[in-house]
Amino acid sequence: MRTNLIALAAVLYTLPCVADDSNTQRPHSDEHGGQIFHAFTLEMDSGAGRDDTISTWDFDGWIGGDNHKLWLKSEGEMENGHTHDAEFWGMYSYNISTFWDAQTGIRFDSEPRATSYVVAGVSGLAPYWFETEAHMFVSDDGDVSARLHTETDLMLTQQLVVQPYVEVNVLADNVPELETGAGVTNGEIGIQTRYEITRKFAPYFDIRYERKFGKTASISIGEGEHRDDFIASAGLRLMF
Repeated sequence: MRTNLIALAAVLYTLPCVADDSNTQRPHSDEHGGQIFHAFTLEMDSGAGRDDTISTWDFDGWIGGDNHKLWLKSEGEMENGHTHDAEFWGMYSYNISTFWDAQTGIRFDSEPRATSYVVAGVSGLAPYWFETEAHMFVSDDGDVSARLHTETDLMLTQQLVVQPYVEVNVLADNVPELETGAGVTNGEIGIQTRYEITRKFAPYFDIRYERKFGKTASISIGEGEHRDDFIASAGLRLMF
């Protein structure tokens, strides 16, 4: 999985050359906001929780113009070398205000169970510079869920950045196949500290607290699992 993401990152690195060639051929389009830009971020880390070795990846970014973008995301987690969660998103993103985009598209989870979703939501900059994403999902089985993620960068120096973040997931109904219950299913709060050797290359250290709630927590406890965990990891952040 990580090999595929690194290969994708290598392809994305060539995009500026493609964009430059396209722009030189269409100067009239540039004058009317028709330029094609892109911004992609890939984070990969590995660490440990209470019982397991845990590795994660998070790929996020877009390609397009000021108003219309193709937004791509992938994120996942491996426990003791086995993929535990894996998500792949593709969305159309339309700028609806200075700091906000409305988004719609699809999401496919290959783990823990192959499931497809229709996605709708918003992404943008909330007050006090909190980068915020709020999305609702409807699965191919008709299950409705939602996710809220927010984070902000605190510049300690020109190169040292602290990024606190919070994420919460909510489910409308019980989904026994995924061992989740209705209500707030799980959430996490954490802090990533990175050192930007360059803007595009930054090693980081991340510590986070994860917890399951309500019926989902009861299901985990009933199966002999923990409902919460502290995870410390080290990784690398790349920008393209």
